[in-house]
Amino acid sequence: MSRRGFRAAGIALGYALDRCFADPQRFHPVAGFGQAAAALETYTYRDSKLAGTAHAAALLTAVTLAGWAAERAARRSATATVAVTAVATWATLGGTSLARVGAGMSEHLYDNDIDDARALLPSLCGRDPNLLDVGGMARATVESLAENTSDAHTGPLVWAALGGVPGVLAYRAANTIDAMIGHKSARYLRFGWAAARLDDLMNLLPARVTALATSVAAPFLGGSPVATLRVCLRDGRSHPSPNAGVAEAAFAGALGVRLGGPLRYPYGEEIRPVLGNGAPPRIGDVYEAVRLSRAVQNLTAVAAVVTALGQRRP
Repeated sequence: MSRRGFRAAGIALGYALDRCFADPQRFHPVAGFGQAAAALETYTYRDSKLAGTAHAAALLTAVTLAGWAAERAARRSATATVAVTAVATWATLGGTSLARVGAGMSEHLYDNDIDDARALLPSLCGRDPNLLDVGGMARATVESLAENTSDAHTGPLVWAALGGVPGVLAYRAANTIDAMIGHKSARYLRFGWAAARLDDLMNLLPARVTALATSVAAPFLGGSPVATLRVCLRDGRSHPSPNAGVAEAAFAGALGVRLGGPLRYPYGEEIRPVLGNGAPPRIGDVYEAVRLSRAVQNLTAVAAVVTALGQRRP
């Protein structure tokens, strides 16, 4: 088997591990990276774009070099190459955990367990659950499932297929840094600017792969591929994020619902553009969004393995 075959096998094994075990509950590498990033921030923080750029660059460089060194060392053995790729892919994937949380939200809302639903919502997004009614939590869940299917699943697979271990670790590092400092609070408006732009750049391709896979999966839920792409192309560009809007608009088109509107975060309120033509998500749409996310995950996993096999590598 060629080196590209070892990478493809590692990606497939990493995806299988995620489906079987989801995220590691203890000693998660991403959590460890987040702790290291927070510790570094105590020394690098300044209220400036330049300081934030240096902070993000230092973290990304360290992770990429570590991934390159691990992959290079593993090349001496086919088994080691597959194992290192599999572990890196598993550690960076979050699709199964995402689907499980989404399914839990669906059950809580269906059973009218509002308190439990509000307690679970922060696992999906940063909105204040105490300000949301049932409809608001349903909408937040569907939007978060769409965005995080791209961020937590498609993104790692795309970068694993194209960049191997260094690529997938760099992607997850960029995504984690953005989640920590890339928002528009007073503290991070300037310091987190570079992290947010970097995450946007690295998610340009994964978001569009997610949208395409969503259109392919739409018929399995009674949706239309053409309608999905139409809504995505028409509404996705109006979203303030060049990537979240693409994924959310595709989900809106596939599910036949309307997303967008006012959002409340700890740092203030945002008004998001309307995505889709239908009614706002209802409780039953949450379960359908979970099914759609799982279908997209399966499709993009196959695509990542095929892409890795098809690269012109020795």
